[in-house]
Amino acid sequence: MIHQVPKYVTRARASLILGIPETELNRISKESGLGHVERAGSQEETYFTYEELQRICILAANQVQGILG
Repeated sequence: MIHQVPKYVTRARASLILGIPETELNRISKESGLGHVERAGSQEETYFTYEELQRICILAANQVQGILG
């Protein structure tokens, strides 16, 4: 059986993968312009590529270092 890896992950899944709260992920996403929003009627969801998750992880780590630094 072939397992397909999705090209995009939802905000909730990205939060779990990165181990950061969705509110923090939203803030970093808005400030950095990473992720893209899909709208269907009144529903809205943000999706991230794995490359974007890597960049968010680096940004979050740099922010923590700045606080602790």
